[in-house]
Amino acid sequence: MSRVVVKPCSEFSLTIDSIAPDKSISHRSAMFSMLACGTSEISNFLRAEDTLNSLEIVKNLGAKVEDDGITIKISSDGIKESSEILDCGNSGTGMRLFCGLLSSANGHFILTGDEYLRRRPMKRVTAPLRDIGAKLDGREDGDFAPLSIRGASLKAFDYESKIASAQVKSAMILAALRADGVCTYTEPELSRDHTERMLKGMGAEISVDGLKTTITPMKELLSPLTIRVPADPSSAFFFAVATAITPDASIVLEGVTLNPTRIEAFKALERMGADISYEITDNRYEPIGNISVKYAPLKSIVVEDNISWLIDELPALSIAMACANGESLIKNAEELRVKESDRISTVVEGLRACSIEVHEYKDGYKVVGGELKSAIVDSDGDHRIAMSFIIAGLRCGMEVSDLDCINTSFLNFFELLQKITKVEIS
Repeated sequence: MSRVVVKPCSEFSLTIDSIAPDKSISHRSAMFSMLACGTSEISNFLRAEDTLNSLEIVKNLGAKVEDDGITIKISSDGIKESSEILDCGNSGTGMRLFCGLLSSANGHFILTGDEYLRRRPMKRVTAPLRDIGAKLDGREDGDFAPLSIRGASLKAFDYESKIASAQVKSAMILAALRADGVCTYTEPELSRDHTERMLKGMGAEISVDGLKTTITPMKELLSPLTIRVPADPSSAFFFAVATAITPDASIVLEGVTLNPTRIEAFKALERMGADISYEITDNRYEPIGNISVKYAPLKSIVVEDNISWLIDELPALSIAMACANGESLIKNAEELRVKESDRISTVVEGLRACSIEVHEYKDGYKVVGGELKSAIVDSDGDHRIAMSFIIAGLRCGMEVSDLDCINTSFLNFFELLQKITKVEIS
């Protein structure tokens, strides 16, 4: 797909039970199965490019994978050296977490990715792993893929991270599980916590006290996972924004993870005036349930806290800000500059093309609410930029190019979008 033209829409009322499964939990389900004794069973696994790449890497590392189209079963008797180069595609989560998982494995491993992933910085993971004994290298002294990993004995650590990053934290937790003593990881604010929840559910000895996580190395393999991957709130959020900017619209998003570290964007949209409610229906590894959203006039907001909890949703939230009354501000979000694109620059450029006044800063931007105008926007190969401006098109009409990236996370995005408006794809 090279381009899409989206037509403005009118009011709608929908219930959606087929939001894309959660990307973060799908990645982790495949990887963490390598740490288990027995067969892990994963249903509703996200069958998108990035997560299927992680599944293929797990196969290349020696796991037996059975897939009947409904449930994926993964059995492993330990990580094996692979003769294949391990391709993470577009996934920073995949590459950074595999760095932690493989740093203590016997063998030599090469991680690579697509042209966009090879431009993303990796030293935030490779540097602390090297400090505890990992033999890990790559371009520009380990900052860019391809990355080379030779498994080594890892030292216990007390690491204080300068950034709140679930990817860095997860990589260090995975390394700690095979370190030579009890490890601690402290972060400046709580980042998303799927890794801790899932590994504790598998029997890992992990405790969290505020911003400090303590990890005791595994004495034996963990219990296998039995998990149904919930719907991805980051994907669901596009349709929450679609509802919030469309007068008289309403939507129910079913089966979404309601983990507090994953629904901060919904809370921000609530503070802007959207009518949002939550219903928990299950709570084993993760709280799971339904999110209901109804249109209401939006007001401006300042977003500066818990940034790591909504970092992925900020491009879509920016579309809501453009439709709100007043000046909205995003601060402390410099992490946006090292995502699939420089999301500060791409959001600012896109909104300006739509005739919205935007002021760019090093760590964020200010959006002056106004009237979105139809424009032509290039996604720069970034799935969240592409989908955010497609959603903006529901208000004013939009043409967005470079769409293949959407397949990395949300295969049925256009199928769901066509329930709301007319879409022309070429």
